[in-house]
Amino acid sequence: MAVGSQDLTPTELRGFEDDRLVDELRKAKEELFNLRFQSATGQLDSHGRLRAVRKDIARIYTEMRERELGIGVKGAAK
Repeated sequence: MAVGSQDLTPTELRGFEDDRLVDELRKAKEELFNLRFQSATGQLDSHGRLRAVRKDIARIYTEMRERELGIGVKGAAK
């Protein structure tokens, strides 16, 4: 399930073992899977939620990348 340019698993990012972002990402990916299934079977009434979940996943990946790179993190070395 590709999101953005790459779909990275949380284990591919350092320092995210027991992190809220990992849990958010897991839940969002699960919801995206369910929404895609509903869309494919004609059960999805509105595609607004599908777009929102995709944006949420992109936000989570961006936040993970920024944290990994030390961008925008309080107390990070500049």
